[in-house]
Amino acid sequence: MPLACLLDMTKEIITYMKLFHGSYNTIIVTLFIYQGTLGLRIRHSEDRPVHIIKRHRKTGPVAVVLGITGFVGGMIIVFLDQGRIFKYPLHYINGLLIVCLLITTYLISRKIKGPEPYWRTRHFAVGIAIIILYLLQVFLGLGVLL
Repeated sequence: MPLACLLDMTKEIITYMKLFHGSYNTIIVTLFIYQGTLGLRIRHSEDRPVHIIKRHRKTGPVAVVLGITGFVGGMIIVFLDQGRIFKYPLHYINGLLIVCLLITTYLISRKIKGPEPYWRTRHFAVGIAIIILYLLQVFLGLGVLL
């Protein structure tokens, strides 16, 4: 197979990887919005909705891992395509900030015990920041694709 043909095929694969990355992370944004709605339902309920709490606790760590995976995947795609990861600095820095907040909210969630509001309020604030930054990331990512 000639080298030019191989290079064309690689560029085409990278194009599909970019589209997959965007689609994957759109699903992850939706997952975090869902997590947020569960958290709000827990926060605003009069009683203790055990089934919602369990779902929120089970889904949270999985969402964190999936979010970090999306960031690492994006770095790999940009590196393969451009040869460096800082080609899109705003998208990269925003993604890195999201990863830091994902880890932070996970660590905070481990400290939540009972109805005490101290760690719950921090978890809530970091969760809101994650969703806002993810929505910004979507728009930054659209700029990268277009």
